[in-house]
Amino acid sequence: MRDSSIWAFVLGPYQPCLVPQCFVRPTEAKKAADEAKMRFAHIDGDHLTLLNVYHAFKQNHESVQWCYDNFINYRSLMSADNVRQQLSRIMDRFNLPRRSTDFTSRDYYINIRKALVTGYFMQVAHLERTGHYLTVKDNQVVQLHPSTVLDHKPEWVLYNEFVLTTKNYIRTCTDIKPEWLVKIAPQYYDMSNFPQCEAKRQLDRIIVKLQSKEYSQY
Repeated sequence: MRDSSIWAFVLGPYQPCLVPQCFVRPTEAKKAADEAKMRFAHIDGDHLTLLNVYHAFKQNHESVQWCYDNFINYRSLMSADNVRQQLSRIMDRFNLPRRSTDFTSRDYYINIRKALVTGYFMQVAHLERTGHYLTVKDNQVVQLHPSTVLDHKPEWVLYNEFVLTTKNYIRTCTDIKPEWLVKIAPQYYDMSNFPQCEAKRQLDRIIVKLQSKEYSQY
């Protein structure tokens, strides 16, 4: 259940299994639904919040009543569970190694966030001094979607979805570290092909530090 590579896949490419259908927000009970959602909130963002929901669902024996009481869509969680089982079987069939971190380890959530970066390094936004976000490379001005559990604006976020309404939003976001980007996806974060922006200047400094071995680990 706690394999970080599998969870990165379920919460990444297969994340539509959980969002937006995961959280139910009926018109007549919006406040109660929002309060229930925040009980699962993780400080680092929406992907890990979804993971908290799934773990709680399993701990409560996949209870339909538990889902109802917590404004959770039962079918969405069963779908996510099915995807996870399929991925587990595929990995076993091809003898693919699993890299698990003990749930009690302080690196548990960090490793899942790194695994998410491995798949979503192209879907990253940087917080500018003006207070808005710019997507990496294409420099689109965006805002965090109102549905996010993030109660602050991380300097760097990865996102699942670009939503265009009256404003440009990025939805399902997770706080990440910029050094993960240059170590996990060095070709994509080749500064010679990067537009001039605050993000580039910060990444340039990080690369210099990495090259001088100031960072021994990430």
